[in-house]
Amino acid sequence: MKSINELMSLKGRRALITGANGHIGQQIATTIAELGGDLILVDKLGSNYGNLLDKLTSNFGIEVQCIDANLEDKKSRDKLVLKVLNEDIPLNILVNNAAFVGTSDLGGWAVSLSEQTVETWSRALEVNLTAVFDLSKSLANKLQESSHAVIINLGSIYGELGPNMSLYEGTQMGNPAAYAASKGGVIQLTRWLSTSLAPHIRVNTLSPGGVYRDQPKKFVNRFESMVPLGRMASEQDLKGAIAYLSSDLSEYVTGQNIVVDGGWSAW
Repeated sequence: MKSINELMSLKGRRALITGANGHIGQQIATTIAELGGDLILVDKLGSNYGNLLDKLTSNFGIEVQCIDANLEDKKSRDKLVLKVLNEDIPLNILVNNAAFVGTSDLGGWAVSLSEQTVETWSRALEVNLTAVFDLSKSLANKLQESSHAVIINLGSIYGELGPNMSLYEGTQMGNPAAYAASKGGVIQLTRWLSTSLAPHIRVNTLSPGGVYRDQPKKFVNRFESMVPLGRMASEQDLKGAIAYLSSDLSEYVTGQNIVVDGGWSAW
């Protein structure tokens, strides 16, 4: 029987993380590195991985590869897949973390429904859902050839719950339909993949609640008043779930959506 330490260990395994330079992506990378896993860091074209790369290699002594890719573009995704498939090194873990989250000044995004555009909707769906399907499909055989194969998809509480628009009153923030629809699609795609790729690959979703990013104080106060644990999440709050889903701690868990939201969805 394996000990807890043995179940947690990712030594000898390698993970590909999309959106690796983002706030959550860096936490995912650091967690897997702490457990001994080697990494392929993927982010948008022109990304600077310097600080993250130095931290990972100096603190954990793992092998790290960095690949730029525009996940909004099919040809760029194909180049990423081909590069990984042409390597002799196994791939054990795929973390579909990259997300199109837009900004308040992006046209057709954080606005009323009548002002949201099909063009921006399509961009969000391409990154948040189509790319997840494309990479999972394209790398499934490579993952299946390795042991302990895992796919982790990043969802959101808004993939399961409707937004409370009063949270955003008086701010430039919003909650676009495309984000909610794409994350809901990710959760259902996870279920579909989990049964289709079983028993060789486990597939689960990790859905964070609201993460604190210096949002306007009035939004933060409203949001925290609706969280039983009384605060917004930090990226570090996701480390336990990442360690669980990526390792053998969850070796009999597939098709699930692990929600880390401070109790937001329990009301």
